[in-house]
Amino acid sequence: MDYKDSLKIKMDDYVHFVYRITKLLPREEIYGIVSQISRAALSVILNYIEGYARRKPAVQLNFFEISYGSLKESEYLLRFSYEENYLSKDDYDLGSKMADEIGAMLYTEITNLEKKIKR
Repeated sequence: MDYKDSLKIKMDDYVHFVYRITKLLPREEIYGIVSQISRAALSVILNYIEGYARRKPAVQLNFFEISYGSLKESEYLLRFSYEENYLSKDDYDLGSKMADEIGAMLYTEITNLEKKIKR
């Protein structure tokens, strides 16, 4: 399995994790946190896949940066949900760990593309 496939698997695991924990959030948050974190987490993998499918490095970079931004958005919402006592410490820690791993790998992809574009 190559690097990109490993990253996609981690992203897929993350979005499934987020969808699982949204079922634990209060019903009154269905149009707030639930909607926002679900969309942000799904955006992480969808923008990565769309960027991966593009041939031009500058276009790929744009999609990967959007993916990274969505990851950071979802990370904040995880923390916010934990601070509001909507999530357990274990769920928060797991989600944070997953997001950190994805973020590091995605940041490497972005950095490599930036170097490729500058050549």
